Amino acid sequence: MTSSAEKTAVTSPDAPAPLAVYSQAVRKGGLLAVSGQGAGDPKTNTLVGEGDVRAQTRQTLENVRAILEAGGSSVDDVIMMRVYLTTRDDFAAMNEVYSEFLAEHVKSGVLPSRTTVFVQLPLPRMLVEIDALAVPSA
Repeated sequence: MTSSAEKTAVTSPDAPAPLAVYSQAVRKGGLLAVSGQGAGDPKTNTLVGEGDVRAQTRQTLENVRAILEAGGSSVDDVIMMRVYLTTRDDFAAMNEVYSEFLAEHVKSGVLPSRTTVFVQLPLPRMLVEIDALAVPSA
């Protein structure tokens, strides 16, 4: 019998494989923590939307969603998202796509909390990275 406090890795073929030493997500107890995702296309293993923060934000959120679902969760179960952008100039465009995505996937109407930080990302062509913390209802 497995304990609900057992730590397990969550993986999804519908999101890019990690480029470094980490899990796509980890579930422990009632929490599911999704590692920071970028705009990689899991089918082609290439970056989507080079130079286009809107396209990169959408693909990044789809990757987060795929991992959440692989972990028995959903976007509606997310309590916190962190968004990392390479420039403040991309905030409005990212926020527009982010808002549209949440309108599609958060049926409860209770939006997750969020932090947005401006940083350098691991790959020079990455414009956005997003991670999530969820409390799966299942």
